[in-house]
Amino acid sequence: MNATDTSILLIDDDVELCDSLRRLLAMEKIAVSPVHNIAGGEADLSTRNFDLVVLDVMLPDGDGRILLERIRQCSDVPVIMLTARGDAGDRIAGLEAGADDYIPKPFVPAELAARIRAVLRRRLGGKGSLLLAADLKIDIPARRVRRNDEEISLTSAEFDILLALVRRRGECVTREELTEQALGRPVGMMDRAIDNHVSSLRRKLGAQIDGVDRIRSIRHLGYCYTGFPDA
Repeated sequence: MNATDTSILLIDDDVELCDSLRRLLAMEKIAVSPVHNIAGGEADLSTRNFDLVVLDVMLPDGDGRILLERIRQCSDVPVIMLTARGDAGDRIAGLEAGADDYIPKPFVPAELAARIRAVLRRRLGGKGSLLLAADLKIDIPARRVRRNDEEISLTSAEFDILLALVRRRGECVTREELTEQALGRPVGMMDRAIDNHVSSLRRKLGAQIDGVDRIRSIRHLGYCYTGFPDA
């Protein structure tokens, strides 16, 4: 990954974490812009473009998920959420609001740095072409999806999951494979991230095509994009 011109916005009130992460990623020529509250994050997002946002849930001036919702109204920039809360409901709410990944605290900065690198590789790397499947047109280099004549806004993780499923349409892609390919990490115990992203994809793309499930659940295994012929 050529990260010379890569920049991320880190919104977290933990000054020590911000400094550690900035030093770690500086060695890879990834610039980290730290701010410590929602107001600072909004100010930077309104004046600059970033390749990725790391956003804490609990900030001094409010709930980071509120800022996530505002970001998703106008941008598909990848967002990794940080939370001190470990309950599944909190993570599900963040994923459904448009987060690409969710990391519970405490963690070591190197783990977060690895997650960031994985997202950036998927976001910035990989040339491709136009992929057609029934009513979908997937522009891989531009990371854009159209259903018939309508452009569908997807998060970075949703795009990567859809791409993995469509490339192997008609086959079962396991949750483990989807987690590795789309989220850049191993699947954890009781990990529902992929299930929530797939639920969001069904809602955005339409659950069925001509009365047939678009993305079929394979019990205890994973998901299958139905094998419609290319458009």
